[in-house]
Amino acid sequence: MAESIFWDRKEELEKYEFMMGTERGRLAVTMDVLTDSLALIGQHGVYCTSNRNPAVPALDLQAVLAGINGAKELISSVMEEMRKKRDAELQQPPV
Repeated sequence: MAESIFWDRKEELEKYEFMMGTERGRLAVTMDVLTDSLALIGQHGVYCTSNRNPAVPALDLQAVLAGINGAKELISSVMEEMRKKRDAELQQPPV
């Protein structure tokens, strides 16, 4: 059984959490995990092609790719909103 993501990606988590804060750092590592997964699925898609169109991955792989890409887009939008909120807070004059 695989170890916890917090153990498997310990160094990467520490680095990104230090640079970006806990929440954004963990989201950044999540993006890396999803990107790694996309690469593995892409490699698998070379061998598992659609019966109807051998130039594209099988339908189940297309669905997984679409889901992971969608998750990355959502995570990216959350990270951007968090950055905007942080920047706005930093620009407010101290009370």
